[in-house]
Amino acid sequence: MKPITQITNTTIPLMKDNIDTDQLIPKQFLKNILKTGYGRNLFYDWRYLANGAKNPDFILNQDKYQGASILITGDNFGCGSSREHAVWALKNYGFEVVIAGGYSDIFYMNSTKNGLLAITLPKDQREILANISANEEITVDLPNQEVRYKDHKFTFEIDPLWKHKFVNGLDDVAITMGYDEQISQYEANMPNFN
Repeated sequence: MKPITQITNTTIPLMKDNIDTDQLIPKQFLKNILKTGYGRNLFYDWRYLANGAKNPDFILNQDKYQGASILITGDNFGCGSSREHAVWALKNYGFEVVIAGGYSDIFYMNSTKNGLLAITLPKDQREILANISANEEITVDLPNQEVRYKDHKFTFEIDPLWKHKFVNGLDDVAITMGYDEQISQYEANMPNFN
């Protein structure tokens, strides 16, 4: 995983509650077993018209929001089925941070394991962030657990273990590989039953 310390970028406000994993990545796009290629189908039913053309009214298709890596959204984000593909789609699209009012437990855990920083802030703070201009940037400062915009400073909570993993770019495999010497010693001392 890529380490996350500070991210300064523009935002996309999508202030809807209960955005579920089927809205994030519809079931027909779950055939790929790789973690790549899902970004083009993120929010598919909202991003595209019935004829396959981009929906000009949907915020992700508007030129002024291109390149934003921080999604500001509503409550209960990522509810529904437990598809990890939803996180992959957000990451493949280019999102590094989601700021919501809350998350389903499974979506949150999938986010932590795939390097998507999921932050919880109250509605009044999210509304301030959702109402900034498309070209204005905010800063997400993970070591200090702050989201900053102009003179606003919003603090957020994160489990110390997940914070350590994000700041150091560690996933479960990298953590296991940190014990390579101990694993090798253990395996060398195992009895050979051949």
